[in-house]
Amino acid sequence: MTLTELRYIVTLAQEEHFGRAAERCFVSQPTLSIAVKKLEEELDVALFERSKTRVHPTPLGEKIVAQAQIALEQTAAIKDLATAGKDQLSSPLKIGAIFTIGPYLFPHFIPELQKSAKQMPLYIEEGYTATLRHRLRNGELDVIIVALPFTEADVVTQALYEEPFEVLIPVDHPLAEKTHIEPSDLDDYNVLLLGEGHCFRDQILEACPNLQAKFDSSSTTTLQAATEGSSLETLRHMVASGLGITVLPQSAAGTSHYAQGVLTTRSFSDPAPTRTVGLAWRASFPRHQAIDALRSAICDGHGICTILER
Repeated sequence: MTLTELRYIVTLAQEEHFGRAAERCFVSQPTLSIAVKKLEEELDVALFERSKTRVHPTPLGEKIVAQAQIALEQTAAIKDLATAGKDQLSSPLKIGAIFTIGPYLFPHFIPELQKSAKQMPLYIEEGYTATLRHRLRNGELDVIIVALPFTEADVVTQALYEEPFEVLIPVDHPLAEKTHIEPSDLDDYNVLLLGEGHCFRDQILEACPNLQAKFDSSSTTTLQAATEGSSLETLRHMVASGLGITVLPQSAAGTSHYAQGVLTTRSFSDPAPTRTVGLAWRASFPRHQAIDALRSAICDGHGICTILER
């Protein structure tokens, strides 16, 4: 039994698909499949039930996967302790961010962090909140940037900044005549949202509850399919193409990518919907100086907090 095999079964239990699990583990599907089968033979138990469409743990497999998760977390803690006595700003810092934050935050804080911690290599990735949560617990990431609240056992969170939402519309749209937008103003228009699985979608539906009924109705099946799995950039291009309007976090709502007179934005009326962006890291992570350096890079100098205040 190896830590690699334990990581494979934990990932497979999360993904319930050999191909996706292999992709996350950066190995071929046959390699992962053989390793899982080898572990099952060593333990002399079936860890997973396999069907044509999905794979999921057996009742005993669930217990073994849970114990494997604990073993991986403890291994990560040992690595953390080993690096604690070293220069905290010389070891790599593995940072994850959700899809709706990463592209707009990375360009602001990475240059700042490289100035303040020149010897600290950075590993950067984007993902869904659920994926980043697992990778943080497994020690595959040191700190993640997510929308709060974010609750996880033995994980510390700290708020960084509050970001308002804005409505992105064509310049000739009827809502462009308004100075501020009420959530109910969106009811009569095609509002493009991210697909299910994105926490930002849920935040918009919470701020504009009337939209939930529209997306639940059969009349918007095509619209839902069109936005499923989209990025914020895709939504912005769809608005520029005249397919509807959308709601974006302020950091993603810029219109400078298009010719003048194509798109414009409007703020919501007070109390405007916002999201709180924060850091999350394992309580056992000992490199507090690295966390402090990251926080300062985001919120000091020319970081995103300064940009949003302009």
